Amino acid sequence: MDNSILMSPNPLVSYLQKPAVEFTRADIVKYCVDNEVECINLHYCGWDGKLKTLNFVIQSLDHLQSILQAGERVDGSSLFPFVKAGKSDLYVIPKYRTAFVNPFSEANTVDLLCSFYDRDGLPFESSPEYILKKAHREFTKVTGLQMEAMGELEYYVIAPHDDLYTVADQRGYHESAPFCKFADLRTDAMRCIAQCGGNIKYGHSEVGNFSADGKDYEQNEIEFLPVNIEQAADQLVIAKWVMRQLAYNYGVDLTFAPKITPGKAGSGMHIHCKFTKDGKSCMVENGELTDLCKNMRLVPHQEAPTSLCWSFSNRSALVRVPLGWTGKGDMSADCNPLETPSDKDFSEKQTFEWRASDGFADTYLLLSALCCAARHGFEMKDSLELASKTYVGLGVNIHDASNKAVQESLEQLPASCVEASAELDKDREIYTSKGVFSDSIVDFYIDYLKSFDDANLRSELEKDLPRLLKFVQENIDRG
Repeated sequence: MDNSILMSPNPLVSYLQKPAVEFTRADIVKYCVDNEVECINLHYCGWDGKLKTLNFVIQSLDHLQSILQAGERVDGSSLFPFVKAGKSDLYVIPKYRTAFVNPFSEANTVDLLCSFYDRDGLPFESSPEYILKKAHREFTKVTGLQMEAMGELEYYVIAPHDDLYTVADQRGYHESAPFCKFADLRTDAMRCIAQCGGNIKYGHSEVGNFSADGKDYEQNEIEFLPVNIEQAADQLVIAKWVMRQLAYNYGVDLTFAPKITPGKAGSGMHIHCKFTKDGKSCMVENGELTDLCKNMRLVPHQEAPTSLCWSFSNRSALVRVPLGWTGKGDMSADCNPLETPSDKDFSEKQTFEWRASDGFADTYLLLSALCCAARHGFEMKDSLELASKTYVGLGVNIHDASNKAVQESLEQLPASCVEASAELDKDREIYTSKGVFSDSIVDFYIDYLKSFDDANLRSELEKDLPRLLKFVQENIDRG
């Protein structure tokens, strides 16, 4: 039996006995008929990156077939600010591979994610989801490889203060219940996400924890397994929806905000990537990173990167190559003397980690940009030379004062939206080449970033704590 079917938590996979990527319309209809499904929900992401929903009560078999094949019309101008009201109709067409049983609905309901199409029945060029599809397609054309990705979703749970089983400030890393108060919320979220098709690696409590104004702030993380980069984006947007709905059911708040107060750990949405060919990893050979991996180009004091560099196992670097099971020997057999040592190779687990993004990013556009940047690395003639110049040694913390010279030798990340707009304009050809991002979309984002007029915002907020906290509160549910 296919390993993707055996013990699958997705009810559709278990019932249909096939992996989700092989779902057809007939499969969805069969599941709905045999399991007396009453409702269908169609989901899609708008400008704000959050899932939107259309609800249908199934009236007949013909009605179900129509929903699944024809989709529905939506007002694009209410979903995307760059769509004009005079020509705003878009179609949303369900992607069968994304079908899942809604874990929250009282009625028996199947949900699907959708793609956008224009009035001519063509993919909507400016849809973030379609931009990612184009980015991956062009990456494969240039390299002959596929790109896989997985996300790390860090978040804070905010709840009324509880004096029992407290943890020292900023010392919550991998705590167990009852010191981790919301372990049950996290494990419930993991179970629901898995039932919805998400490929989860693990979950745990994170470093951040503190109390203020009668509330406890507890940081947790859910991390995924690498899958096709387009599927990775889908599972991240579903995961964020699941986590917020569960938090609402628990009566607490949950935020993916990158920073919620000064001096405490912030939350990121780090992205791990890997290259594969014919289903096999191209990351490691003979225990070393391959040149294919090094070709890929990706453009304090709390492990947040500020410089353009990469390193092994170094959380101060923009791109980190974590431990990848490349050592010799069977650790499991050493740990369990009754086991016979094995020479099984686990190096296919090797990834590299992009550490600059957070949960406020548009998931599809973020992964699109990473895919374009990776393709650009393969197209560059001097990419290996650049990789050598931007490498920071293992154990070198570039935020430390003793390594100031190292930091000053590296290009720095933009510190504001205004600076980011200038960088985007400078590098626009990386994204617009081969028609992945349109010029109009890039121009729109450049203007949008400039509109924040935030060149001095950080220094201003640091001097005005009430304004800073108000700013955070106003934006805490974005992303």
